[in-house]
Amino acid sequence: MNTTAPSLTPTTRALAWCLHLLIVALLVLAAGRAVADSEPHAAITVAVAAMCAVVYAAGPALPRIRRSAWAAAVWLFTVGACWLVLLTLSADAVWVAFPLFFLQLHLLPRRAGLAAVAATTLVAVTGFAAHQGSFGLAMVIGPALGAAVAVAVVWGYQALYRESEERRKLIEELTATRADLARAQHTAGVLAERERLAREIHDTLAQGLSSIQLLLRAAERALPSAEESPAARYVDQARQAAVDNLAEARRFVAALTPPALEDSTAAGALERLCATTSARHPVTARFHVTGEPVPLPTAHEVALLRVAQSALANTVRHAGATRVEVTLSHLGDHVALDVVDDGAGFDPDGLPAPDPGSGGFGLAAMRARVHALDGTLTVESAPGRGTALAAQLPLSAPADTEREDHR
Repeated sequence: MNTTAPSLTPTTRALAWCLHLLIVALLVLAAGRAVADSEPHAAITVAVAAMCAVVYAAGPALPRIRRSAWAAAVWLFTVGACWLVLLTLSADAVWVAFPLFFLQLHLLPRRAGLAAVAATTLVAVTGFAAHQGSFGLAMVIGPALGAAVAVAVVWGYQALYRESEERRKLIEELTATRADLARAQHTAGVLAERERLAREIHDTLAQGLSSIQLLLRAAERALPSAEESPAARYVDQARQAAVDNLAEARRFVAALTPPALEDSTAAGALERLCATTSARHPVTARFHVTGEPVPLPTAHEVALLRVAQSALANTVRHAGATRVEVTLSHLGDHVALDVVDDGAGFDPDGLPAPDPGSGGFGLAAMRARVHALDGTLTVESAPGRGTALAAQLPLSAPADTEREDHR
C-alpha cells in the first residue's frame, strides 16, 4: 500500500477537493432523489447516506489513516460497506462507485487496486440491475467505462509523478555535483596559485637573495677588515640583511607548500599518495626508498610530488595496469623518482600535441616542471610492455647554497 503520500501541490490539493465534493454531491443526490421520489425507505436512505459521508470525512481528518496503510485499508473497506448498504436502498448510489475507483487505486497496491475496482464494478452493475429488475449491456458499459477512465487517469498521474520525482532528484544531484565541482575547482585553483607563488619566490627572490649573499661574502673577503674599513662594515650589514630576507622568503615558500607536504617529507607524501591510489583505484601502488635520505629543497619536493601525482593519474586513466612501483632514490648529488607500471604501454613518439586544458597531467607539463629545476625526465614505453618514467633532479647547487646560507 501507499503508506506515505507525496506532498500535496496546489494541483493535487485541488484534485483532492474535487474528489471530496464529488462524493458528497453524489451522496446528496442519492438521498435527495429518495426523498423527492417518496421512496419507502427514504429516511433510512438519508441516514445511510449521512453515515457514509461521516465515515468518508473521517479519512482525511484522522492523522492515523493518513500515516498507516492498515488503517487506510480498514477505512476504505468501511466506506465501501456503507456504499454497499446505500446501493441496496437506492439505485442512484451506483454513481458513487466512480469516485470510489480513485480511492481504491490511490490507496491500494496496483494489483489489489485493480481487484477492488473490478469487484466494485461488478457490485455496481449487479445492484443497478437488481433495482431495474432487468439486465442489459448498457448497465455494464457505464460502470466499466468509469472504471477504465479511473484506471487510466490514476496510472497516468502516477507515471507523471514518478517522472517528476526522477527529474527532481536529477536536478538536486546536478546542483550538488555543480557545487562540489565548483568547490573542487576553487580548491585546485588555490593550490595551483600557492604552488606557482612558491615556485616563483624560490626561483626568483630566494635565488636572487642567495646570489646577493654570496657576492657580498666574496666582497667582504676582498675588502680590508671591518675594524679598518667602514665599507667592510656596510658590506657585512648588507649581507646580514640578505640572509634575513632569504630566511623570510623561505618561510613564505614553506607556508605555500602543498598540503600533502605539510609536516611531512617528500617520502612521506609519496607513500601516502601510493596508499590513496591503491585504496581508490583497482591498482596496487607500492612505494620504495633507496639510498641515504637527505632533506630536499621545497621546490624539489613539490616537483617530485607533482610528477608522481601526474604519472599515477595517467596510469589509472590510460594504462589499465594492475601494479605500479614508485621509487624515490637518493643518489648523493641528485635525487631520482621512478614510476614503473605493468600497463598497456604506448608509443612515446606517437603522442598527440599537449592539451592546454588537460589539467597538467601530460608528459609535457611534467617535463617542464623538471626542467625548471635543471633536471631530466625520461619515458620508456612500448605497446603491451608497460611504462617506466624517471625524473632526476640535481642537488649539488642547492646543497652548496644551503651551506653558504648558514655560515
